[in-house]
Amino acid sequence: MKGRVFALVPFLVAAWISAASATVSIQEYDIPTPASFPHDPAVGPDGSLWYTGMRSNMLGRLDPKTGKIREYPIKTPESGLHGLAADKDGNIWFTASYKGYIGKLDPATGQVTEYPMPDPGARDPHTPAFDGKGILWFTVQSGNFVGRLDPETGKITLIRPPTAGARPYGIVVDAKGIPFFCEFGTNRIGRIDPATMTITEYRLPEGARPRRLAVAPDGLVYYTDYSRGYLGRLEPDSGKTEEWPSPGGKGSKPYGIAVGTIGEVWYSESGPEPNTIVMFDPKTKAFSRWAIPSGGKVIRHMAAAPSGDIFIACSGANKVGIVNTGLARTNGK
Repeated sequence: MKGRVFALVPFLVAAWISAASATVSIQEYDIPTPASFPHDPAVGPDGSLWYTGMRSNMLGRLDPKTGKIREYPIKTPESGLHGLAADKDGNIWFTASYKGYIGKLDPATGQVTEYPMPDPGARDPHTPAFDGKGILWFTVQSGNFVGRLDPETGKITLIRPPTAGARPYGIVVDAKGIPFFCEFGTNRIGRIDPATMTITEYRLPEGARPRRLAVAPDGLVYYTDYSRGYLGRLEPDSGKTEEWPSPGGKGSKPYGIAVGTIGEVWYSESGPEPNTIVMFDPKTKAFSRWAIPSGGKVIRHMAAAPSGDIFIACSGANKVGIVNTGLARTNGK
């Protein structure tokens, strides 16, 4: 299926990173099953774009080279496929937010293995992320848990954040193997000690509601403040935070976020119509901003590909997309 390519001019002129002449374009692809409500994207080991069809009960794979999409049905009906992550062997792991389990798809066979939550209170597993040792960390939003799954044994360990009603949401693992997660129900970010499962909380500015986060190569954690319309940054060692108003203003509702291959920060504003893709330069503190051709209809998550591209899922538009950034790392630098 062919996608449409749009070369876009920023609506905000801004200084850019050292690769200053980069040209951004957004290519979108229609999902074969209507009203799939693609929720989260992920990058496969082969550079493919995977997505969850939350309402179609399917996983999908886009081949960026051909534009073809293949869908994989999930055996348990109405699982509510939400987040996903690929392991190094090419298996695709997903959270079933309606049925309280984590699933693993073997794309070669189509076989799905299910790992049910050990506590019925952990009813809505939300976002997964692998660490460098192959352990899968995940959040449980309404159930108010974070957890880990050992793929070798299938064992799941759950813990609750210190704050009641924290609503753990986005989660990432840094280069040291330390998971960080958003507490969307309050103004905190949590950090998990992978050895002891102890949680440390970082307090953000009053009124902040962090929804998604991403880790930069220097270990700094960037987050989208959905409630106040800010991009924020946490320095884990000191607990210091810094924040910048998003270009779309107070009602911009920043949501999905990723850090690119040379350290630039990408995120989406879900408040404006059409939704936007925003690029932030950590060196100059400057923003650039582009409209999503389909309107986006809420970009809930993003994934940064090794190619330098950013993968997105446009939930209400029933599309997935590739933000061609032109900023691929060269010679490993």
